Amino acid sequence: MTTGDGVPEVDVDEAKRRVDAGAMLLDVRTEDEWEAGRAPGATWIPMREIQARQDEIPTDRPIVVICRTGARSGRVTEALTASGYDAVNVAGGLVAWDAADLGVVADDGPGTVA
Repeated sequence: MTTGDGVPEVDVDEAKRRVDAGAMLLDVRTEDEWEAGRAPGATWIPMREIQARQDEIPTDRPIVVICRTGARSGRVTEALTASGYDAVNVAGGLVAWDAADLGVVADDGPGTVA
């Protein structure tokens, strides 16, 4: 599925399936959001650091990009796909992930979506 502006997008169930199959789950939210809670196994690179840290994003496996609601991750997905990455945006972001009971964790236990 793609958004109206052509960004590849998947729902949370498909995102989870892809992550379970080996895709990288890339969280692009701010530090405060990350610390409050994140999807288990996610890798954190804030949106503002994506370009500088692009070498940390693998080119040999799919990337599933997530933020709070899907807007920022949609922009990151667009940039990554334009650079040749196999990337998809998570529709509804971590809010939808949490609503689907897929798990949100923090350093000290259960997390919240900030």
